[in-house]
Amino acid sequence: EDEQIVAEIMGRRFFPDLITHKTWEGFHFAGHEIRITEATDCYGAVVWPSALVLCYFLETNSKQCNLVDKNVIEIGAGTGLVSIVASLLGAFVTATDLPELLGNLQHNVLQNTKQKCKHQPCVKELSWGIDLEKNFPRSSRHFDYILAADVVYHHPFLDELLLTFDHLCKNDTVILWAMKFRLEEENKFVDRFQTLFDLEMISNFPSLNIALYKAMRKGRMKA
Repeated sequence: EDEQIVAEIMGRRFFPDLITHKTWEGFHFAGHEIRITEATDCYGAVVWPSALVLCYFLETNSKQCNLVDKNVIEIGAGTGLVSIVASLLGAFVTATDLPELLGNLQHNVLQNTKQKCKHQPCVKELSWGIDLEKNFPRSSRHFDYILAADVVYHHPFLDELLLTFDHLCKNDTVILWAMKFRLEEENKFVDRFQTLFDLEMISNFPSLNIALYKAMRKGRMKA
């Protein structure tokens, strides 16, 4: 079953017939052909398999996870594929990442959502753990969903990442997080994450070493 679903997920990707001066990959999600411009010199400007897993879940579970008119933020949006799919599914999306990635992110989001979405998504800078209250004040910012794909890897900002999850998440916010398991140090982040949030694995793909989680604040999952 794992291999069959993984084949379906990876089958959503296609490549250009002709090589052009811009490197791009294509994807089929939410009834649209999505073209993503990538940059090979930066982790954040490449589409990783975790993003495809999360996009596939959002599309195939649109009834249980209805994004229409929901306020959604993606952290570590990278190329913007997840944010684009969420937008095409009817959400009002804020796609966030580091300042050096915003140009490519904005290009992809605009190219693939203009005049195609109920709500035009916005792109905003978010450096994990920095100026959170200033840029995303808790009193006026409420997100129904936080989306994250492959935000845990070998980087020195895991403390800041956990702080960012904590700041953005209200009592009724749902976190959907796709994670590729790599090194033991990074895997320990899951244990730390569970000190603040209830965590439920909703999909597991051993052939990709990727798990998809749903999370809410402690004590809110069953409620």
